[in-house]
Amino acid sequence: MAFRLPLLIATFLLFSGLAHGQTLPLKPFKDDLFAYPGTLSSENNGAYTVVDYRELRDINARDKVPERRAQAQYVDTGVRNVQRDLSLKTDAGNIRHVGVGRTQGAGIIVLYLHGQGGSRKQGVDDFTFGGNFNRIKNLMAGNGGLYLSPDFSDFGDTGAAQIAALIGHYAQQSPGVKIFVACGSMGGALCWKLAARKDTGGRIDGLLLLGSLWDESFFSSPGFKRRVPVFFGHGSKDPVFPVAKQEAFFRSILAKSKTYPARFVRFETGTHGTPIRMTDWRGTLNWMLSKAP
Repeated sequence: MAFRLPLLIATFLLFSGLAHGQTLPLKPFKDDLFAYPGTLSSENNGAYTVVDYRELRDINARDKVPERRAQAQYVDTGVRNVQRDLSLKTDAGNIRHVGVGRTQGAGIIVLYLHGQGGSRKQGVDDFTFGGNFNRIKNLMAGNGGLYLSPDFSDFGDTGAAQIAALIGHYAQQSPGVKIFVACGSMGGALCWKLAARKDTGGRIDGLLLLGSLWDESFFSSPGFKRRVPVFFGHGSKDPVFPVAKQEAFFRSILAKSKTYPARFVRFETGTHGTPIRMTDWRGTLNWMLSKAP
């Protein structure tokens, strides 16, 4: 038995680490199709990048029906086999959400929080936004992860409590999991509230703000103190949240800490929904995994 015990321990460690080993880095999925079209400029060792964006190429040529249905090569709907419409009972209420991938033993969890007028269905639509939601679904399913797209009551404390409960539940199902929250448009209000909470601020491993807003209270949050990586994707012609204000907020993070893990990708000529369509999920998440606290 003394001889076999080290072998058993080694075998256990090998297989118990498989799910987490799969997440660094994430394996590719259609990287050539979803790569940024070209870099116009870059600063701070790549922390700030201006990406070439053209509507004729990046919407009209990429979509079979512009803004409604991506060309077939951008999508793999086989991932629907591991997609479920779910409901979780919590003290904050029943939380309806769509889960894609492993609901237990996941190595990585990515949540997408929609903006005003959206629902849990937006984040799992395979064909809108150039197929980019289909890509994150396939990336999670193919890397032993879980992707969650929930409904929530509002963009205030109630909504934040619901998302915190959802995160708490799935974190318990996957001990040691890395958790990243992507927020589209007004959903960013929840990103900042989650960073500010003691529970989620001490648990999440990265925030992605996609065509979203800023919040100075982040600097006093548990998330900031833990140096949680933050990614900003923004269109230069966003009519809802002006790019100059988001850029100023990004630079204020680096002003407080030159080495803070923050990145900004500006999509030149892009508008409000451009970052959801164009953000490179795999490149961004691999960077976050390398910087996660």
